[in-house]
Amino acid sequence: MNRKYFGTDGVRGPYGGPVINEVFAERLGFAAAAWLGRKGRVLIGRDTRASGASLEAAVARGLQGGGAKAISLGIVPTPAVARAVQAGGAALGVVVTASHNPATDNGIKFFGPGGVKLTDAEEARLEQLLPDELRSVTVNLAVNDAGAPYIEATKNLLLANSLAGWRIVLDTANGASCGTSPAVFRALGAEVIGLGDAPDGQNINAGVGSEHPQLMAARVKARGARLGVAHDGDGDRCVLCDERGEVLDGDEILTLLATHALAQGTLANRTLVVTVQSNLGVDAAVRAAGGQVHRTSVGDRYVMEGMREKQATLGGESSGHIIFSKISPTGDGLVAALKVIEVMQATGQPLSVLRRKLKKFPQLTAALTVREKLPIETLPMVKATIAALEAELGAEGRVLVRYSGTEPKLRLLIEGPSQVRVQVGMARLTAAARADLTVI
Repeated sequence: MNRKYFGTDGVRGPYGGPVINEVFAERLGFAAAAWLGRKGRVLIGRDTRASGASLEAAVARGLQGGGAKAISLGIVPTPAVARAVQAGGAALGVVVTASHNPATDNGIKFFGPGGVKLTDAEEARLEQLLPDELRSVTVNLAVNDAGAPYIEATKNLLLANSLAGWRIVLDTANGASCGTSPAVFRALGAEVIGLGDAPDGQNINAGVGSEHPQLMAARVKARGARLGVAHDGDGDRCVLCDERGEVLDGDEILTLLATHALAQGTLANRTLVVTVQSNLGVDAAVRAAGGQVHRTSVGDRYVMEGMREKQATLGGESSGHIIFSKISPTGDGLVAALKVIEVMQATGQPLSVLRRKLKKFPQLTAALTVREKLPIETLPMVKATIAALEAELGAEGRVLVRYSGTEPKLRLLIEGPSQVRVQVGMARLTAAARADLTVI
């Protein structure tokens, strides 16, 4: 079922644009209430963007106008909202966030009962229920604290004071995790060197966070830290840095977690779930350790669906969404960092050693901003180039071309047996895209 407004991770776009504005947010809230049958509690969290409070209020007006009870959780990470829905038996969770996007953007995403993201079909149904217009209602929004329970539950993943003597650089992207992740690490005894921890409504993800880990890496080296941890704006991603100042992406994190679990006999169904975006080296490492890899479409909700299908409990994305389904029903950057630290403690090995479990295939990626997302199957040069490259690479590589679900971008990926062949292939692929599309 086609969706007009929802992408890979909710509805997202420039604030004040044709979709992300208070009028549409109120309509979407009303549609959600209608989908629920005009009953139930709905928990709303948001990140630190200046537009967040106004959009949250608009969603709440729509929900309550439609007969649901809206409750504000304030500024909390996305996984804290999912946990609150799951723990409190709420009918629905809403997060007002644009994740890793700049402060000029915002978005709205939903969690259904159990704290699991809505399916494509459920999002399509919400779109069908959007009213043409609304009569606004006055809302006195009730407030609940989801941050404290989230902190308490998460810090219990490690033993009390087990991080005493650890120096950790923590980059919270001037986002929603500023009040939670530092509290957990400090409660466990760590010395925390903070970055991106002074949100002002306009600086979320601005040169910091999981999309910009360079400052974190430099600070780890300069301060002699054990590791660095970086989240995105809504706290559901984790990118790490080892003690040498070298960054680990989601593929490296997933590989070291999966291979350690396989060695301990604790990887459920001996299966790791990743997306088509992950490097082929993940498959090779997991197979060598006695496990298997299952791939899904891009998006952590598709990963979660794949985990349920394969009865797996560990999955994620190369971008740093890591899901431990026994702990959280969605990606959780803080949980991911703590679980990696748990492996470091169990093995006595630093991250610079643990990361060697993954030997990546040579890979290049590119993202082209396009004026219009024309169907890929209608692009003659792109189709022909993909077919030619796939024939040349055979089993030694792969090509992936897809549109971003949250931005006006065409994403290109190519892997192969050598860096030279990958570079040449990417040049051909980029040229084909520019021939078929208007690239801004």
